[in-house]
Amino acid sequence: MSEKPFGKSEKGAALLTVLLLVAVLAILAAHGIDRIAGAAKLTSNARELAQAQAYMVAAENLGMETAQQITAASPGRTTNLGDWNGRPNRVPVEGGIITASISDGGNCFNINGLVRQEQNIFTARQAGLDQFVRLMGLLDVPQGDAIDIAASVADWLDSDTIAAPGGAEDEYYLQSERAYRTANSLIVDISELRAVKGVDTTIYARLAPWICALPIAELSPVNVNTLKPEQSLLLEILSENPVNSVEIRQFLGRRPETGFSSVGDFWSRPVPARFGADSEVQRQVKVATRWFRLDLTVEMQSALIEEQALVDAGLQPARLVQRRRGDTL
Repeated sequence: MSEKPFGKSEKGAALLTVLLLVAVLAILAAHGIDRIAGAAKLTSNARELAQAQAYMVAAENLGMETAQQITAASPGRTTNLGDWNGRPNRVPVEGGIITASISDGGNCFNINGLVRQEQNIFTARQAGLDQFVRLMGLLDVPQGDAIDIAASVADWLDSDTIAAPGGAEDEYYLQSERAYRTANSLIVDISELRAVKGVDTTIYARLAPWICALPIAELSPVNVNTLKPEQSLLLEILSENPVNSVEIRQFLGRRPETGFSSVGDFWSRPVPARFGADSEVQRQVKVATRWFRLDLTVEMQSALIEEQALVDAGLQPARLVQRRRGDTL
């Protein structure tokens, strides 16, 4: 018995089925290729990120070594000779580039200087509060707000639970929608200030370029040999008496190239002599640098790492004591 030949409609259906199968296979093949390409890209990105992280560690080590060399070059006196302070350096490396700068990490307002430490107890420091209020005044923060913010930051840092006038302790923060408590310890990163009563986005933006959080409960160790004229505000807030901002900038601009020989040499000059600074503030001023700030960036084809770090050159050897890093792909 002979087989019945396919009709035209049946041949068409078979052809359509074959074409559909080919289309599905093509889609699956394309999807597989995409998956393989994606996996390869992820592997490449991970490899680049690992390489960038290795470069960052090398840059940190070089920064620590540089800080040590700067302090060793002129023991007891750190100046801007050599144009090292804040100058960016770009170093090509295999697959990317490293950008690094080192600057005086003590030429900022140390927010942790609002308290003093005795054993494990932190108590408010009036000189730090006064300087912080002056700083905010120069940054156009209303005086009433500035006084309350300074008190609130001191309450955030100090060990007791009694709020200072205008300040805030646990009782205030526990009433927030997302309740929390004060740190009762030194601030590690200045972004922590955003949690303090009175520090809104606008005020934080004004303060951030001038504030640092050194890991010590001491007044800002301003080095008058490395302080730049554009940073004169940090010198201005040390004065108990009204001072002329322009005069202070000019004073820093006319500073001896080799810097002031001693703290006494600085305070004997006519401009700072008019500050009316007491002995605690006079000891605050330095002519040598202990803290160095590193600003590091590693750029690869598909990876970017940015870091700010703090080096303590008072230790032997110099040591990295703070790090804030962001990794992106």
